[in-house]
Amino acid sequence: MRTNWTLILLGAAAVLLVPWMVLLGLTLPANAEVRHWSLAWIGLDVLMATGCATTALLGLRRDSRSRLTASATASVAVLDAWFDLTTAASGSALLQAAGSAVAEAALAGLCVFLALRDRRPSRVGASPEGHS
Repeated sequence: MRTNWTLILLGAAAVLLVPWMVLLGLTLPANAEVRHWSLAWIGLDVLMATGCATTALLGLRRDSRSRLTASATASVAVLDAWFDLTTAASGSALLQAAGSAVAEAALAGLCVFLALRDRRPSRVGASPEGHS
């Protein structure tokens, strides 16, 4: 049996991240002042919009790489929803964040569906049997 070192490294990274998360939980301050706050939020939306556009364009071309961009876009949408909810103040700001998170979760679900649904070979790549 051949060992896949990249999978072993990923498993080791997962294990090593546990004590790191505990350390962060114990040492990070509850509040922080953040520079470039608006740039950080706009950056997430730029990534999400770029992912949506790229997935749509590749999908319209029936390019199988659209599954990769859909997966990445789903991840960005979930990340955006997480930060919406965890950084929102209570009250109306939290309600607005929850509404945004619902929309981003729906986008993530759509992207996961697109990433998993179509397994047919694309016009760009070779067929699964190795024939073009």
